[in-house]
Amino acid sequence: MLFRAPETRSRSLVKAFSWRALGSLDTFVISYFVTGNFVFAGSIASVETVTKIVLFYFHERIWTIVRWGRVKAPEHPASVEPTPAVAPAVTQPLSA
Repeated sequence: MLFRAPETRSRSLVKAFSWRALGSLDTFVISYFVTGNFVFAGSIASVETVTKIVLFYFHERIWTIVRWGRVKAPEHPASVEPTPAVAPAVTQPLSA
């Protein structure tokens, strides 16, 4: 196993593809505006799609092992002792 992460590899991969589809559309549109040529724009977007999917996948997997900035999950309720709603009464011994 390359990285241990709290999400599955398939989830990371699906996220990579969905993000890349949006990013590649953006790249295609920008490339077309810059070049004015659909073929060049398509070529740029195609190459960029493959390289960015691979980069994003590894970027996601690495960030899942970084603990910085994460909020700790609450403990399981069964493992925490319940707090009494009313303080227990203090009993004093009877004097003779």
